Amino acid sequence: MGNRVSREDFEWVYTDQPHADRRREILAKYPEIKSLMKPDSNLIWIVIMMVLTQLVAFYLVKDLDWKWVIFWAYAFGSCINHSMTLAIHEVSHNSAFGHCKAIWNRWFGIFANLPIGFPYSISFKRYHMDHHRYLGGDGIDVDIPTDFEGWFFCTTFRKFIWVILQPLFYTLRPLFINPKPITYLEIINTVVQLTFDVIIYYFFGIKSLVYMLAASLLGLGFHPISGHFIAEHYMFLKGHETYSYYGPLNLLTFNVGYHNEHHDFPNIPGKNLPLVRKIAAEYYDNLPHYSSWVKVLYDFVTDDTISPYSRVKRHQQGEVKLE
Repeated sequence: MGNRVSREDFEWVYTDQPHADRRREILAKYPEIKSLMKPDSNLIWIVIMMVLTQLVAFYLVKDLDWKWVIFWAYAFGSCINHSMTLAIHEVSHNSAFGHCKAIWNRWFGIFANLPIGFPYSISFKRYHMDHHRYLGGDGIDVDIPTDFEGWFFCTTFRKFIWVILQPLFYTLRPLFINPKPITYLEIINTVVQLTFDVIIYYFFGIKSLVYMLAASLLGLGFHPISGHFIAEHYMFLKGHETYSYYGPLNLLTFNVGYHNEHHDFPNIPGKNLPLVRKIAAEYYDNLPHYSSWVKVLYDFVTDDTISPYSRVKRHQQGEVKLE
C-alpha cells in the first residue's frame, strides 16, 4: 500500500457490512448459537471487584514517591483501567443486565467508569453502536482515523507517537467526524465522574488522582493491551477487514480479541465468544488472526506499508439511523 498521503488512499468500498452474511449462514447451520445470546451476570461482580481493587490501589499509592506512583500506574493500574474500558464495552452491548433492562446497563457503565477518571461510558455506547451498524462508514464510524492522522502519522517515529496519543485521538475524533448533541446521561456521567475525582483528591491526595489518570492514559496508549486497537480492523492483509486475536490477554479483556466473532454476534457476551468459534469452527479457523498484540504494535510502527490509512472505508447507501 505504500506511505499514504491522501484521503483516497483509504480502501474505499460500496459493499454491505461484511459480517451480516456470515451471521445468517452460521445461525442457519447452528441455531443453538442463539442460546448464547444472554446476559453475563458474572460481569457485574467482576466490575465491582475491579472498582474496589482500584480504590485500594488509590490508598496504597498516596504516600509513595512519584517515580513509584508512575511505575505502578503503568505496571498495574493501566491493566485494570484498560480492562475496565473493555468491561464498559461489554456493558454498552447490554451484557450485564440484558436488553430488557437497558437503562440498568447505562447506570452500571457510569459506575464502571469511576476508576478511569474521565467521563467515557455513555458517549462510548452511542458511538460504538454506530461502529457496529456502519463499520467503516465515512463520516459515521469514529473508529476510522481522520484525514490528518493518515496524512501526518506515516513514518515509524510518527506512528509511534500516534500509538502513544491514541487516547487523545479517540477522544477528539468524534468532535470532527460525527458530533452529536449532548444527552442528559452524558451530563450525569460527567458530573458523577468529576465528583468522584474530587473525592479521590480530597481523601487520598494528588498522587492518587495522578495515578488514576495516568493509568488510563498510559494503559490506552503504548501498552501491550492497546494492540487490540490496531489488531481489530487495520488491514495487514489486503481484503481482510476484521481480525481476531486468540492470545492470553483475552483473559484481561473480556475476550475482545474474538473480534470477528464479536462483530458477527454483538449481542453475545465476551464470555461466550470462544464457544461461537468452537461451534462454527469452519467459519473462523481459516481466517487470518493474531496470537500477539505486542507484535501487532511492533509491525504497525515499523512496517512502512501500514499506516492509519490502512482501513476499509465505506460510502453509505440507503437510510442511516444513528444512535
